[in-house]
Amino acid sequence: MSTARIFVRRTIIATSLATTAAVAGFTMHAGALNAKPTTPTSIEPSDNWLRGLKAKHKQFFDNPSPNGGIALVHVMNYYETYNKAYHVSDSDINAVLTFYGGTTLYALNDAAWGKYRLGEFLDAKDAAGTPATANPWRSAPVVLGLTIPGASIESLQKRGATLIVCNNALQIFSGLVAQKRGLDEKTVYEDFKANIIPGIEPVPAMVIAVEQAQRAGLTYHRQ
Repeated sequence: MSTARIFVRRTIIATSLATTAAVAGFTMHAGALNAKPTTPTSIEPSDNWLRGLKAKHKQFFDNPSPNGGIALVHVMNYYETYNKAYHVSDSDINAVLTFYGGTTLYALNDAAWGKYRLGEFLDAKDAAGTPATANPWRSAPVVLGLTIPGASIESLQKRGATLIVCNNALQIFSGLVAQKRGLDEKTVYEDFKANIIPGIEPVPAMVIAVEQAQRAGLTYHRQ
């Protein structure tokens, strides 16, 4: 084979490979552009929260009203006092904090608070005194004028607290928010379920959960 033919053959092969690579690259890039964004997965209501109530000391904090976030501090103090005054470790303590009634939407993440303007809907203010655009209880709640990160939802979860939200209440409030915003109730409800803060467990009804907690041997603390 002559040198000219070898050169032409190599050129054709190289061009073919480059074209194939370019097409493959374009296809992958197009696929990435057309990929649907991932969304949180909703968790269906259940009684699974009861399985974790194995601690020696356990109390049910019944919290249907925001009341300035006082319930968060009560739960924090439950752990802190057992730690310091009674030398009991967090592993031997379990607090259950409820979200229903006026606290229902505090179980939702920042994305839901921003998307549905829940601060405005609930008349919940941030530190600057304007409607909160993110869940004010998630990481740094302001209680009695003090910012107390140790009483936040995230901090309490790290200590082993069990947090539950009422599905009945979630349905009611999704309907109210949908009506206020001119949206479809079912769509808002499904979106709310998908945007519950990770670790907060939906239960079928809080009126049943209170009874179940008593059967499980929890003391009761009304907030």
